[in-house]
Amino acid sequence: MAFAGSSREGSYNRGLLAQAARFAEEAGGLVTKVDMGDYPMPIMNEDLEASRGIPENALAFKKLLADHDGFLIASPEYNGFVTPLLKNALDWASRSETPDEQPLRAFRGKTAAIIAASPGRLGGLRSLSMLRILLTNLGVLVVPAQHAVSGADEAFEKSGELSDRRNISAVRRVVKELVTVTGALDIRGR
Repeated sequence: MAFAGSSREGSYNRGLLAQAARFAEEAGGLVTKVDMGDYPMPIMNEDLEASRGIPENALAFKKLLADHDGFLIASPEYNGFVTPLLKNALDWASRSETPDEQPLRAFRGKTAAIIAASPGRLGGLRSLSMLRILLTNLGVLVVPAQHAVSGADEAFEKSGELSDRRNISAVRRVVKELVTVTGALDIRGR
């Protein structure tokens, strides 16, 4: 499953994700692309959850996570952290629907690869560190390879494709590692 922590039109991370998803398919991965804009959710609030239950879009997003073995995530950086959109969606998906549901069932035993793009010199690298910690806390195995595209405002062609061969090569390496590790773990076959 491939998704970006941005729903903004023209998002560098959505563009990066589109190219990375193609690379994952070329590496043999089966990719479901998800647009977070299709799953608007209120801010996670236990009072809201207690009175109304888990929102429908949060349940739909959680089901997508549960139905996939690996995640390819492109994370914008907001003040050195992941976006509120991404954090909120992961928080809602971490909630149990019933008292007997296995905790974090949408995450445990899954794999993830993380990438970022930002106009800044670090390319969103700080958000990747935070996202790695968050996903690990949820029980996700995050592959070691990651990549942050710096100078994203100049890193893409008008077609939306990355223009620099080093970025292309690095993103290919990240997604290939995700496909390889996910396949080797045979999550569905356990």
